Amino acid sequence: MAANALTGNSISMRSLRSQLNQIPACSLISSSSSVLTSSFGRRNVSFNLRPRSIRLTVSCAAKQETVDKVCTIVKKQLALPDSSPVTGESKFSALGADSLDTVEIVMGLEEEFGISVEEDSAQSITTVQEAADLIEEIIQKK
Repeated sequence: MAANALTGNSISMRSLRSQLNQIPACSLISSSSSVLTSSFGRRNVSFNLRPRSIRLTVSCAAKQETVDKVCTIVKKQLALPDSSPVTGESKFSALGADSLDTVEIVMGLEEEFGISVEEDSAQSITTVQEAADLIEEIIQKK
């Protein structure tokens, strides 16, 4: 009887169990820190465990009211017609804004919301939603 022992925390027991249940004559014994499989004489049972990085994104979406105000300011600064669709996902560059326009948008936002945006933060804003999120973050810190 060939036995393979695997240890590590990067494997999902639920996914492993469902995969092993599909293989005939294969059993699984597990504990919190190890996995033991038995192939009952089969030679082709193998596992490839690679460390995976976990990417977590925390997003605090701004209030719709803030997003709407930012959309209005962006339309005004870029002289866009009222019929032009500007949403939270709209990228400044896709709306025709260059770096000077982006600076003017940030200045308009500072004036409208009574805030001061640091230069590093201002340079990282590329969408309406990012601008709205930054505004609410700055307001909360006050």
